[in-house]
Amino acid sequence: MTRRVVDLSHTIAHGTITYPGLPGPLVCDFLSREASREFYAEGVEFYIGRIDMVANTGTYLDSPFHRYAHGKDLADLPLEWLVNLDGLRVRSQSEAIGPEVFHGLELRGKAVLVETGWSRHWGTEAYLSGSPFLTEAAALLLRDAGARLVGIDSLNIDDLKDKRRPVHSILLAAEIPIVEHMTNLARLPDAGFRFTAAPVKVRAFGTFPVRAFATLE
Repeated sequence: MTRRVVDLSHTIAHGTITYPGLPGPLVCDFLSREASREFYAEGVEFYIGRIDMVANTGTYLDSPFHRYAHGKDLADLPLEWLVNLDGLRVRSQSEAIGPEVFHGLELRGKAVLVETGWSRHWGTEAYLSGSPFLTEAAALLLRDAGARLVGIDSLNIDDLKDKRRPVHSILLAAEIPIVEHMTNLARLPDAGFRFTAAPVKVRAFGTFPVRAFATLE
């Protein structure tokens, strides 16, 4: 049986803007190939790169520590919450996505990925405002139904006009990680795939980019 892997992550490059008001990453040499040659035998060279960036860059995962000082940080997240999860793809064309789009679905233990189509604007000014989001009622339903992880392909899972950030607050309080700025969700079936989004294991850090992907049989 042939497996197909679908990349659900945006590419991070020098200067990539992910979120309004946050700087793009600085991607540069720490040790260039040319400079490395003095340390090795003739014909041998290595490259060591450097990247300086805010944690909220590209496609990234939020752990409870992002919202709550005593919540699980990246290093505390069990891999079982992030790797090879049974996935569901849910589509909506609404700006405010309510609980009705999840009614009738078995959500317990699932990675629930919300496809809005907003990722088509990635890399443009249009991406940075007016994006779709989940409502507070939708977050409560996902929590109560036992979702294991929730992702979305837009700028923020919350309404940027609501400074309470209820979706982040509800899901992260329930230890449900969030993946934002996803892409390629249209390439997934509604069900029947496995989802993975594991960040690096950093202590006292709440958010980090992931290489999110789905595996289809």
